[in-house]
Amino acid sequence: MDFKKLAGLIPLLYAASVWAIEPFVIKDIRVEGIQRTEAGTVFSYLPVKVGDTLNDDQASAAIRALFSTGFFKDVSLKAEQGMLVVLVRERPSIASVEINGVKDFPKDQLRDNLKLVGLAEGRIFDKSALEKAEQELKRQYVARGKYGVSVKTTLTELERNRVAVSFNVVEGEVSKIRQINIVGNSAYSEEELLDMIKLSTPGMWSWMSKNDQYSKQKLSADMETIRTFYLDSGYMEFAIESTQVSISPDKKNIFITLNISEGPKYTISSVKVAGQQTVFPHDEIRKLIGLKSGDVFSRKAITLSTQKISERFGDEGYAFANVNAVPELDKEKHQVGFTFMVDPSQRVYIRRINVSGNTKTRDEVIRREFRQMESGWFATEKIKKSKQRVDRLGFFSSVNVETVPIQGSKDQMDLNVAVEEKSTGNLSIGAGISSNEGLTFMGGVSQSNLFGTGNTLSAQINTSKVNQIYSVSYTNPYYTDDGVSRGFDIYKRRTNATQLAVSQYTSDNLGGGVRFAVPLNEDETIHYGLAAEQTTIGLTALSPARFTDYINTFGATTENYIGTIGWSRDNRDSAIYTTEGTVQRAFTEASLPVSSQHYVKLTYQHQWFYPLSRDVTFMVNGETGVAKGYSGQILPFFKNFYAGGVGSVRGYEPSSLGPRDSNNYSLGGTKRVIGNAELLFPMPGFIKEKSVRLSVFLDGGAVFGDPTQVPASIGLRYSTGVALTWFSPVGPLKLSYGVPIGEQPQDKLQRIQFTLGTLF
Repeated sequence: MDFKKLAGLIPLLYAASVWAIEPFVIKDIRVEGIQRTEAGTVFSYLPVKVGDTLNDDQASAAIRALFSTGFFKDVSLKAEQGMLVVLVRERPSIASVEINGVKDFPKDQLRDNLKLVGLAEGRIFDKSALEKAEQELKRQYVARGKYGVSVKTTLTELERNRVAVSFNVVEGEVSKIRQINIVGNSAYSEEELLDMIKLSTPGMWSWMSKNDQYSKQKLSADMETIRTFYLDSGYMEFAIESTQVSISPDKKNIFITLNISEGPKYTISSVKVAGQQTVFPHDEIRKLIGLKSGDVFSRKAITLSTQKISERFGDEGYAFANVNAVPELDKEKHQVGFTFMVDPSQRVYIRRINVSGNTKTRDEVIRREFRQMESGWFATEKIKKSKQRVDRLGFFSSVNVETVPIQGSKDQMDLNVAVEEKSTGNLSIGAGISSNEGLTFMGGVSQSNLFGTGNTLSAQINTSKVNQIYSVSYTNPYYTDDGVSRGFDIYKRRTNATQLAVSQYTSDNLGGGVRFAVPLNEDETIHYGLAAEQTTIGLTALSPARFTDYINTFGATTENYIGTIGWSRDNRDSAIYTTEGTVQRAFTEASLPVSSQHYVKLTYQHQWFYPLSRDVTFMVNGETGVAKGYSGQILPFFKNFYAGGVGSVRGYEPSSLGPRDSNNYSLGGTKRVIGNAELLFPMPGFIKEKSVRLSVFLDGGAVFGDPTQVPASIGLRYSTGVALTWFSPVGPLKLSYGVPIGEQPQDKLQRIQFTLGTLF
């Protein structure tokens, strides 16, 4: 029996017995017992007024109405010579709310949560709200794995019918998973299955991953991981029959048991295509199916095949194509056949492309990146490529594309493109620091979306011990309607190699040039340009003899006219937070015959990104370069290749690899090879943050000199370590800790390397 409800009925029953008398006409109404509540408030809730005849039903209704306000803990009525007297006892108000013993949560946040359940200073005290608040507080701690939390509430009565509410919390220790058992498995060992899931017993890295702390959401995700594994491995009838989660009496240890039923392993008996459609022959559709007779059943393969068929129809305008894989089970033979039922439905075309959210960027800048055209047939691949191209512009923090059916039309859709602009201008006066260049002062202005046209204009001033740069650049990415870009560069650059581990000299360059980029297709581009450059070389007492010989032959100041031509291919999903795709670059730089010096440099780079999971990406990078003089000349020494440091082989001093002079300074070389393998993953605690990333790397590389000179090479060098990349508000930060492998006594090492503040 609910005694609380019974207690609430007693006043009503009592009122009924009192008013079992002759009804009377109310001449006046008086309220007694109120302290904070206005009499007018009571009158507004009473269902009777002066002049009404009060009877038993109206009296009961009046008591119920006043109780329902929540203002009073007791209400009674009495009559005095035609006057209705309303006697009330107000509920106390909350004078204060204190929370003691809380460390895991900000107190202001908890107070805001208490307000939502009705507990706040100045409000009417409600015991049920207090109980809800206590349970909610416990629930928040349980969600953090603290099952032993204790919450005790204290009420202190104060004058003027007020109470002080105090929550005394003993947070306790985080409950840890002590054991995870999987029962019913035979095809795979318990150890194999436990390695697949995130929840685990305490280990070395548990303090960081928190995977030894139980949560219902984590367990559900792990159960789905196991289910997916079995369904992708042929176990079509796999099921998780039950889960048991128990906690020790002291609330410190949690034990989890999963009871599974594997069922038999199924193979594919047949794959068929059915459906009345004339868009594609069945044989062509069958090529898109990633399963054949004799293969082990895989839900992933079925889903992927269905998706490929839908996308293939989508590329031809059939946006609403229905593809269903219908199974036919033979439980005795443990085989399953699939019939892919295909219905292309109605062909659809895009009526209109609507662009929104761009307050600065012109519509045409966005629209010219679209490969899906208005009034054209719907094409899944073109829409994907369009979104990718707009995203690559770098003008927007988010790009969302959605298709909207047109009411009253079965063959039309609108394409809504919503962008969120970000700042593309940068006026900077600041400083940066790097492990090889020291403190760098820099300033300049850069605008990558000039007046909303998509053009880029930048001016740069950069001063450091090694590089001093003054430059102005302008690029129009759509110099022609076909997407040919044109850019101009003017620069003055001074390189002080005496601050590096390379042979001692200084180089002053003054030059300018024009460059073009011609797109061959969506991912490939041809680059070419022409520049004029004047170079002045300064030597020191430590400069090697070969540098002096070169200056004596060609002079300290030379003028070169440099032509460049190159090819690039880039199909990465993102230029900043890449998870898949490849980048290839091949470039040739050559001085023209009218130049003071005659040389050719060839470089090639290939990067490959492969997603191992939603958050982990494997990257392989390879670079090679070769350079030489022509027409009987040698390669200018200031055009040599170098390696070592961030961007090549970490763990070694920048530009320190390769042949050395008599002072053990690096000479550089005419050939270079670099290889990097890197495992990229989010930083724990920043899973959704796309500006920061950790990695584990293995680097290798070497620089080779002229084989007629000694030494021509010191061989390959390797290193391994960890790295952090962060696109911070002040510029990209690259930090690495590299450990050289098989280093030699003459090698120059630098385990910790970083750059910060490279804004342009």
